[in-house]
Amino acid sequence: MTHPTEGTPASFRIVNGRIVTPEGIVEQGTLIVEHGVIQYIGSDHGAVVAHTGNWTVNSMDNEKADDSATISADNEDASDSTLQRDNAAHATIANKPNPASSTGNAVQPAFRQDVVQYDARGGLVLPGFIDIHVHGGMGQDFMDASTEVLDTITRFHASQGTTSILATTMTAPRVAIDHVLEQVHAYMEKGDMPGAQVVGVHLEGPFISPKWPGAQNPGHIVLPNVQWLEEWHAAYPGLIKQLTLAPEREGALEVIRWLRAHDITAAAGHTDATYEQIMEAVEAGLNHAVHTFNAMTPLHHRKPGTAGAVLGTPAICAEIIADGIHVHPAAVALLAQLKQQHNLILITDAMSAAGLGDGDYMLGDQPVKVINGVATLPEDSGTLAGSRLTMIEGFRFLIEKAGLSVQRASEAASGNPARQLGLYEQTGSLEVGKQADVLVLDGDMGLKEIFVRGVRLEGFTAS
Repeated sequence: MTHPTEGTPASFRIVNGRIVTPEGIVEQGTLIVEHGVIQYIGSDHGAVVAHTGNWTVNSMDNEKADDSATISADNEDASDSTLQRDNAAHATIANKPNPASSTGNAVQPAFRQDVVQYDARGGLVLPGFIDIHVHGGMGQDFMDASTEVLDTITRFHASQGTTSILATTMTAPRVAIDHVLEQVHAYMEKGDMPGAQVVGVHLEGPFISPKWPGAQNPGHIVLPNVQWLEEWHAAYPGLIKQLTLAPEREGALEVIRWLRAHDITAAAGHTDATYEQIMEAVEAGLNHAVHTFNAMTPLHHRKPGTAGAVLGTPAICAEIIADGIHVHPAAVALLAQLKQQHNLILITDAMSAAGLGDGDYMLGDQPVKVINGVATLPEDSGTLAGSRLTMIEGFRFLIEKAGLSVQRASEAASGNPARQLGLYEQTGSLEVGKQADVLVLDGDMGLKEIFVRGVRLEGFTAS
């Protein structure tokens, strides 16, 4: 696999794809990238190509763009027929002004002779996935952060379509969390990331409820502490992007206010909160819920609990582990029906066993046993301990098992997490002027090509 930050951002074009954009799916579409930035999205123009293996390399012609595009409306409320947009609508998609351009002129599809071409063969072309809740993979855990550990985890998840990632910690002693922050900060500063780009840290704990520890070590749980956050922020400004806590704990509301004042996501998780306590936390700035339905008070018709508050509150973005183990497909579908305002986020919660088979692993300092693909604490087979899920598997689950459209599944996997992280101007969707975090899928929704910031990843096994 190549190193995105070591390689030169590529210039290339992808043709004959079903390109998923915020406006809809561009059928028989072309996407052009110059120096790692998306320059054009529009309809194909019948270029002649020479086949090389599964893909094609083209000696480009100079034909002009067709004036019309076919765009399918891929959402639950649209009809099955494609929508024929007029020339003006096509210009919005194909020749959208490039924010990166100093002149602001519309980008024209000037097809160069020396640019590599990839034939999507009618497959989906998607924005890269963004995983904001992931603990590790390929036998490595973010709690053991080092350059080698971070390289291993990010390489693996990049091979599964993740182009941006939050290094997620566990409830642990202060010194262990300090170590992760120091190592991730140094890693990001160095900039030499071989796969998924680490864009920050998600602190899952240690300010959680001892009544709902899940696979977190209850011996390390402490009360919410603003001083710790101030010290971490002073040492590593902007590094912490999300913090998971139990909003009912003493001092939690003060921490939530501090987090939101510093543009950090305040997430409810591993919590014994009542519905009323969650709503009070929302008033203080709570805006997120981790692995919805798991490790929180459940929905009951007389006690809505944390789950009820999450379901009924648009201001709360809801994470979902779409693996069929943590949440029943019907519950995933229900959550998706209630979260249609860019507030549904696909996560993996993957631990070190991701990418590997059954066996004994670690999640932080907690031993985990994986049997038949299910990760649990060994002394209590009923306590789930993260997952072996990948983002491409979760994306397919949302479509095939929970009934989401391709466009909505893409939003949950890419656009919505980008919005929550404040990165949507740079990534999270396929739009002119954004960095080229691009996936090409085949007809069975298997990964065929992966580009991170315009650099093609090589050597991964198609999934």
